[in-house]
Amino acid sequence: MRFSIDEYAKTFKMSKEMIHNKIRTKRLNYIIEGGITYIIVPRSSLNDEKRKELSNEPKVVPSAPVPQPQKTTVGMIIALYQKENQQLKSKIKELETKIDSLVNDKEQMLIAERQRIVDIYTAKDEQLKSILDVINTKLLLSQDQGVQDIDITATTVTQAPPALASGIIELKRYLKFIGVGSEERKKIKRHFESAFGSDVRIIQKEGEFYVDLSKYDYTDLLV
Repeated sequence: MRFSIDEYAKTFKMSKEMIHNKIRTKRLNYIIEGGITYIIVPRSSLNDEKRKELSNEPKVVPSAPVPQPQKTTVGMIIALYQKENQQLKSKIKELETKIDSLVNDKEQMLIAERQRIVDIYTAKDEQLKSILDVINTKLLLSQDQGVQDIDITATTVTQAPPALASGIIELKRYLKFIGVGSEERKKIKRHFESAFGSDVRIIQKEGEFYVDLSKYDYTDLLV
């Protein structure tokens, strides 16, 4: 007679763990058919009571064999590696695209920064030219009106008054720069206040006057 593990456990009142242990230790005879383990029990080894009991039990049709999981083959492993390799190639391509974009952005930033520096030095050159023109004008005025001489040798580019744009300088800083005294600066400021609104040369911003030396001549207002 042969019993499945479930049938053997039910018939002989034994746990499945104990049955599996006996199978491993070769204390039970068994065969495997269709993936199902059957335990072989000779009828002669059964006592009369157990044989009678088994004769009265209805025949149990063995259940269909449980399909075994598919074994992993070399082809399956190769296919898996190929799939992962394709995914890695796709990610590498995305990273290369991002790196190219970052490099391009950095190059554009460097170009813009270089242009900004060029613009700054160009504006400084224009400012220096305007300051030199003013100094020359002041020298001519000093010769005609007896105004004190200007020490040109003490004038440097770093001493140039701040400018809003190329040639546009705050009036009071410009007057200090060219050596105009306090009282004379007040007088010149009154000239600007009187002419403001009717003279296009006069620029005012936030209550302060500015002069655009690159466009206009202010000789008549500086006396």
